[in-house]
Amino acid sequence: MTTPTKEQILEALKPVQDPEIRIGIVNLGLIYDVLIEESGKVQVKMTLTTPACPYGEMLVTMTHRAVEKVPGVAEVEVVLIWDPPWDPKEMCTDAAKDQLGIW
Repeated sequence: MTTPTKEQILEALKPVQDPEIRIGIVNLGLIYDVLIEESGKVQVKMTLTTPACPYGEMLVTMTHRAVEKVPGVAEVEVVLIWDPPWDPKEMCTDAAKDQLGIW
């Protein structure tokens, strides 16, 4: 079995959307890091748009499910982190900024 790459994990996460904003979590910049061990364990470090996000648990579950489908993934851990705080002006892709009306 081949160990997945960070690019494969990020590609798998692109369809995962924030249900409230309807923009992908990768484009929103909510994925801070992806760590992959040779054993196939994948740790995704992510944040939410706000600590009080009503869809937080759902987003974590959706992230977990998307990653576990990638070939070579043996185990998934999703870790919520809050530092640095999410800043759409700095962390979103240009396409997401356009959708959010950030200039």
